[in-house]
Amino acid sequence: MAKAIKLSDELVNDATINGKAQERSAPKQIEYWAKIGKIAIENPDLPFSFIQGVLLGIEEMNAGEVSEYTFG
Repeated sequence: MAKAIKLSDELVNDATINGKAQERSAPKQIEYWAKIGKIAIENPDLPFSFIQGVLLGIEEMNAGEVSEYTFG
């Protein structure tokens, strides 16, 4: 459920700039930051690059871009 919230002009401006670089709208960029922040808080020992890799892997799996890994 979407809700209207008040955000600082600085945050919205930063999200707009960063979002354009990532081809996201400002609201989607803020959602992305919130998602990354939540994961980082819940898993303080994980580096940012690992979190990004896991999220990319989940999206690849959801898109069917996976293959079986053979050990050995």
